[in-house]
Amino acid sequence: MRYIITNVAYFGRKIKSPWLLATALFLAPLVGATQAQTVMIPNFWDPKAQLERPEVPASRMIRFLVDDDFPPLHFPGLDGTPTGFSVELARAACERLGLTCTVQVRRFDTLLNALSEKQGDVVAAAIPVTAELRQRFAVTAPYFKIPARLVTKPAQTKDMPAFTAKLLQGKTIGVVEGTAHEAFARAFMRGSTLKPYPELTAAEAALKSGAVDYIFADGLSLALWVGGEDAGGCCAFAGGPYLESRFFGEGIGFIARAEDDALRRALDYALQQLWKEGKYAELYLRFFPISPF
Repeated sequence: MRYIITNVAYFGRKIKSPWLLATALFLAPLVGATQAQTVMIPNFWDPKAQLERPEVPASRMIRFLVDDDFPPLHFPGLDGTPTGFSVELARAACERLGLTCTVQVRRFDTLLNALSEKQGDVVAAAIPVTAELRQRFAVTAPYFKIPARLVTKPAQTKDMPAFTAKLLQGKTIGVVEGTAHEAFARAFMRGSTLKPYPELTAAEAALKSGAVDYIFADGLSLALWVGGEDAGGCCAFAGGPYLESRFFGEGIGFIARAEDDALRRALDYALQQLWKEGKYAELYLRFFPISPF
C-alpha cells in the first residue's frame, strides 16, 4: 500500500444532496482498488508535541452525538447504524482510552443545543471550529479539514503538466456563486475569468461539456464527484490544496462542554495516538479512496 502523508491544515459547506450518500456508499468498496495509487493523507498533529493522557474514569460512558446526513464523515450504514469517518474515529478514540461509548443521531441544527442540555457528551459532526465555538465549548484540535481544490481535464493526472499558477492565466474557472471559494478566486486568481453557477452540479456539468476550463470548490464534494459515476472519468485534481483559514475556516474537531475540559484533553491525546499508531490512516483510506487532499 502506497500513500503520501502530508502536513496540511480547513472547512467546507454542509453537503445536502441525496446523490452524495449513494456515491459515498458506492465508493466504500473501492478502497482496495485505490491502495496501489498515491493517496494523500493529511496530518494535523505536531510530531514534536507529546500530549499527556488526562484521567477520565473508566466507568464513565461517553455519549457521542452525530448527524447522519454528511457522508463520508457521518451517514447511516447499510444496516442503518451510524458510520463515517468522524463516527469511526470517535469509536476508535474511545477504544484507545478504554472507555465505553454510544453514538446517538440528532438533526444537525440541534447538536450543540443537545450537548448544552447534557443529552450527550461530545459532538462528532462537521461543525466548523470558530472563535465563538471555542468560547462556548471545549474543542479538540482539528482532526479533519476540507481543502479548496481545482478540478480540470484530462482525467489521467499523468497526462497533466506540472501545475503552476501561470496555467490559470486566461482560463475560465467555474465557481459556486456566493461561496468562500468564489471570494478566494476573485482575490487570488485575477488573471482568470470566473463563471459563477448557482450550484456545484451545474459547474461540474460545465466542466464536462468544456464550457469552463476548471472548477474551484470544496475538495470533499469534488473528490466524491471525480470518483463517482456522474463524472464518468472526465476529470482530475490540479493544484492545491488551498487551505487559507480566513476563507475556508479552521477545520472540525470533537466538541465537549466547557466544564468537561478533561474529556477534551483525553480526546486530543487519543487522536494524536491514533495518528501515530496508523489507525487514522486506516480509517482515512477506508472513507476517502480519493483524497480531497
